[in-house]
Amino acid sequence: MTTRKEKDTLGEMEIPAEAYYGAQTARAVRNFPISGLKPHPAFVWATVAIKRAAAKANMAGGRLPAEIGDAIVAAADEALAGKFDAQFVVDPFQAGAGTSHNMNINEVLANRALELLGRERGDFSTLHPNDHVNMAQSTNDVIPTAIRLAALKMLDPLLEVLEGLEKALADKAREFDPILKSGRTHLQDAVPIRLGQEFGAYAEAVRRSREGLEGCLPALLAVGIGGTAVGTGLNAEPDYRKRMVEELAAATGFPVIASGNLFEAMQNMDPFLALSAALRGTAVAIGRIANDLRLLASGPRTGLDEIRLPAVQPGSSIMPGKINPSMAEMINMVCFQVIGCDQAVMLAAQAGQLELNVMMPLIAYNVLFAMELLTNGVRKFTESCILGIQANAERCRRYLEESLGLVTVLAPYIGYNAAADVAKESVATGKSIRQIVLERGLMLETELEAVMKPEHLTEPGLPLR
Repeated sequence: MTTRKEKDTLGEMEIPAEAYYGAQTARAVRNFPISGLKPHPAFVWATVAIKRAAAKANMAGGRLPAEIGDAIVAAADEALAGKFDAQFVVDPFQAGAGTSHNMNINEVLANRALELLGRERGDFSTLHPNDHVNMAQSTNDVIPTAIRLAALKMLDPLLEVLEGLEKALADKAREFDPILKSGRTHLQDAVPIRLGQEFGAYAEAVRRSREGLEGCLPALLAVGIGGTAVGTGLNAEPDYRKRMVEELAAATGFPVIASGNLFEAMQNMDPFLALSAALRGTAVAIGRIANDLRLLASGPRTGLDEIRLPAVQPGSSIMPGKINPSMAEMINMVCFQVIGCDQAVMLAAQAGQLELNVMMPLIAYNVLFAMELLTNGVRKFTESCILGIQANAERCRRYLEESLGLVTVLAPYIGYNAAADVAKESVATGKSIRQIVLERGLMLETELEAVMKPEHLTEPGLPLR
């Protein structure tokens, strides 16, 4: 491999000749071979967008010469189009605050801008990664702004797939609404419920989770760019902050605003903690739904078998014909991972000291990874599982007729103790609730028929009163 030499403040580094990154990136690659992971594409996009906006803002302020600024903007446009994806190489588990990631972006854009100006990569005498690409910026205000922009970019697709899941569950609720079944509490027989009512509750849980994520938007839109190193705005022009917000809003389409307190925006990771918590809550809700679906579809001979999930692949390498709830299992694993990401974000958010939280690279990785997992997982869960669920109405009816929960329907008429005695006899003898009530003369047959009508079993009220 042919190499070239570039210098940073610690000395010279050998860099692959074809690389657009420079000495600080090469040093980070050597220092942090930790996970084998690369920065999330949305995080790269957001950081490049900030560099592009900064070049334009600094040109507008007269501080950055147009020739240099235009070259940086052109390089950023190429990067935003994906031309240099392979050049963003710093492991997410890196030195604190994200300086290595920030410099990776600075160096790539600087070297490409030099090429566009007809100069050699690494010849930073006229265009420098720090002096020009990073002008009026610090890692400390760039990275939290980049996390916000990346999260905003990923939030719309996530909300879209959650809305799709909600609709699919609501459609199943309407389809299954006529099907009566036995409810279950404590995994024991309970009063009747309609299968559609169960699925309607699932749809509502997803809606509430979606609204929880939407509630994170205002805090994400308030950016702290312009605070530079500690929030004072040192080395940035007085109007730079305003121009940056305008440039970012125009370039990204997000209605970002300047944070009301640049010191707080740098110290406090609460917006990301809140987003992560909302992701965790969404994962808990969807994971619980998946657990229910696996239980309702268990069997088919020795389980509940009240619903049938689509068969997407063979379920065993040794048991022919076995079909597993594969998509529900997949989304469970996705949800567990999202919950784990939230734990890491929580620990990182409380680990800041004084003017800076240095754990921002970990926060960025886990928040964006969790959003990507949920978006992809929920999409496939909806398409390959929810849309194809079928009800086993006959199995639901049989369980209902055999359920001890039916005695609860009769308790207002025959009393709690008498109803409990009926339940005990049913368990001991195998007789139906209906048969025992009539044999004991606890109700007339016409009364029993009126109370046990399906339309009365799953709605409020007392039919005989």
